[in-house]
Amino acid sequence: MKYTVTVEGYQWLTGEQVDLLVAATRRARDRFLVSLLGCTGMRIGEALGLWREDMHLLSHSGALGCQVAGAHVHVRRRRNPNGALAKSRVSRWIPVTEEVVALYADYLYERGRVREAEDCEMVFVNLFRGPLGQAMTYASAKDLFDRLARKVGSTARQHMLRHSAATRWVRAGVDRNTRAHVKEFFRHVQAGYEQASGNGPRDSEVWDAVTAKIASRYSRSGRRYNQGTVDFGRISQPWLRESVLAWARTTDPDSYALNRMMNSCVRAS
Repeated sequence: MKYTVTVEGYQWLTGEQVDLLVAATRRARDRFLVSLLGCTGMRIGEALGLWREDMHLLSHSGALGCQVAGAHVHVRRRRNPNGALAKSRVSRWIPVTEEVVALYADYLYERGRVREAEDCEMVFVNLFRGPLGQAMTYASAKDLFDRLARKVGSTARQHMLRHSAATRWVRAGVDRNTRAHVKEFFRHVQAGYEQASGNGPRDSEVWDAVTAKIASRYSRSGRRYNQGTVDFGRISQPWLRESVLAWARTTDPDSYALNRMMNSCVRAS
């Protein structure tokens, strides 16, 4: 099994290759984990941080106080006993397939045979080695994927399933909620690629507002960032464009001040 590289640093698996990875698992928990990552594109930390209350797998979840239709999971940033953490502070939901729902049912049956797991509210727990019933850790997940990679004879990392999901969504067309998920994913891919290349989020003439951490004027904490891009290339005069870039890099303006400066300079040029 080989992975496909679309751009340097971006590795993903085809649907058939994901199926091979799922088939290589021996246990229902592991099969569910691999399938969930491939279906939702969530990070491994987000998956390991899921609680049972996040699993809304019925066609209607109104009884749970949720108005989202169809089977889905909620990703929330919270403190977890296994140290798993969702990067984004913004909660979101992700739809899942009937196959994933069925695999979750298989996993619950397997989990139900381990008495120590009864009181743990985390979705993924230790069932086969101690401490039994405790939340599954990053190290355990990495060990699982290392074993699967050896079994299929090729590279297989958790994050490659995230890349695979995003690629599939872009090719198939997606709904509004999933588009936001894909947009966030590619923002992190771009940021990681720029960092690996030795470039910062403010080195080019086009900035991603979130990655460049352009604070919203209405954020009291200064940690809420507006989405969108800032294209300094709109300023046609090179000397003026370089001056504004230098000003923005040194003064760290909020989104309101930067927008006013950009609009003024675009008109002036």
